[in-house]
Amino acid sequence: MLRRGGASGEANMPQVAMLKAIALRLGSALLVLLVVHLPVTAQQLSADRTRCVNRGKVFSLDEQIDGCTAILQLDRRTAANRAGIYTDRGRAYHDKGDVDRAIADYNEALKINPNLVPAYINRGVAYYDKKDHDRAIADYNEAIRINPNHVLAYTNRGLAYHAKGDSDHAIADYNEAIRIGPKFAADYYNRGNAHYAKKDYDRAIADYNEAIRLNPELATTAYAGRGLAYFEKADYDRAIADYNEAIRIDPNFAVAYNNRAWTYFKAGKAAQGLPDAERSLLLRPDHSYALDTRGHIFDALGRREEAIADFRRVLAKDPSIESSRDALKRLGAAP
Repeated sequence: MLRRGGASGEANMPQVAMLKAIALRLGSALLVLLVVHLPVTAQQLSADRTRCVNRGKVFSLDEQIDGCTAILQLDRRTAANRAGIYTDRGRAYHDKGDVDRAIADYNEALKINPNLVPAYINRGVAYYDKKDHDRAIADYNEAIRINPNHVLAYTNRGLAYHAKGDSDHAIADYNEAIRIGPKFAADYYNRGNAHYAKKDYDRAIADYNEAIRLNPELATTAYAGRGLAYFEKADYDRAIADYNEAIRIDPNFAVAYNNRAWTYFKAGKAAQGLPDAERSLLLRPDHSYALDTRGHIFDALGRREEAIADFRRVLAKDPSIESSRDALKRLGAAP
């Protein structure tokens, strides 16, 4: 789930999607701008306008789509309004998970108004969701060409570059976003992730610090990110302290339990990590990395058969996790 910008174009803090990072996890905050457009002027369309804009999410997505469609069918005279309505309907389709229809509506909006920045940004997010990062970047390029100070265009382009493994370009975009809007915590958080990817853990920690300071709503994942950076520096006590804080804020944060369990294991405290691995799996039974973590802990505790069972379950779910495959070879067991 991604939160959208508000009626005045400001961005609310997003929820965070999780990305793999060896046996641990990192998050990236993907932002989508929603600009509420002026409706057609006819008074009888005000109810449909209200549904189409759907401020506060009071209507279902189907009702929102119906409201936008009604406006498009009833008034074909005002091009600027129609471009905005197509953009709003595209956002609703996107929220429903119908990304292709969303893109089709953004295309229509841009045919009418080739300078409509929100349509470029939202279409870029749709392409990002389809993992078509080059097209996403092209749309963010257009948004920046039209409005060189659009912070979300830089943020989202940075995320697309990061997804392509281009941390340097990602950092350059986050730098620009921070220059324009220095109090937006998500950009520090995302830049921290990019520094982490470059193994520049001190800079990553500094950015996570700033994200935590600026926005407590982002603190849960920022603490988890900072914990990863401390882990890579072998500062296990500080890593555990950050996972403690992430779990205090969100007691159902499965990834933080797994990361804390793995940190205990690497610190030579496998028994302390076992309850965390169990808790992570209780919260997310499909979490392959938590199974891998528990398997390593079982192995360290001399519980060989349980370890083998976990490693086999990991590979049945995700054959790409080499740590489980290597552990089975070491234990003399077939995958």
